[in-house]
Amino acid sequence: MTIRNDRLRLLSWNIHAGIGADRRYNLARVIDLVRGHAPDIIALQEVDSRGRSDALPLAALTEALGEYAAEARTIVAPDGHYGHVLLSHWPLHNVQLHDLSVPKHEARFAIEAGLDTPGGRLTVIATHLGLRYAESRQQIARLKDIVSVVSGPLLMVGDFNDWHGLVRRAFLPLMPGRTRHKTFPARYPLLDLDGIYCRPAQALLHNWIDRAGRHASDHLPVLAEIAFPDAA
Repeated sequence: MTIRNDRLRLLSWNIHAGIGADRRYNLARVIDLVRGHAPDIIALQEVDSRGRSDALPLAALTEALGEYAAEARTIVAPDGHYGHVLLSHWPLHNVQLHDLSVPKHEARFAIEAGLDTPGGRLTVIATHLGLRYAESRQQIARLKDIVSVVSGPLLMVGDFNDWHGLVRRAFLPLMPGRTRHKTFPARYPLLDLDGIYCRPAQALLHNWIDRAGRHASDHLPVLAEIAFPDAA
């Protein structure tokens, strides 16, 4: 990872369990693409170790991409687990797992962590929201409660499954900086499902997607340059 004097680089990506367009599991190509961008903070969704006889994906991802990691296991099975992770070049402080689960739906969590960057303290919330409209409304309400008590610079990242626009309408007043990229399906992206929200808005600088991600997942990765808190 690369330390920059006045900014950090963030990447968020639903990696589809490491299964690419060829329907083959290949975590190495996920790692290669992410590492090529030298991100300082990484949020990955759909990290799946179930049925894998090789090294656990989180261990492989942490060793290759980040010195520090926090995970949310949304499914735990006898042969492994599934969920999302937050990786960082800097230590993660006061890590909290917020349960966003709605009865009769897949379990969902938000990972909240404080990072002491060279520019100051920053809070990151990484999540993966549900697909259904009513489910999303309840999860968004809980996320708003979490965001409302966080002070200082804040990033919220992940796969929001925001095909309905509920997340955008709920969080733009609270976190006015956001990415606007179509990320799904990866080969012919039509929907803005994945993204980055930022407070203060001016801290969100250049942001983009990497279309090479279509070979490694069914979502495209979202990247952004973020001004360090003091610079913002």
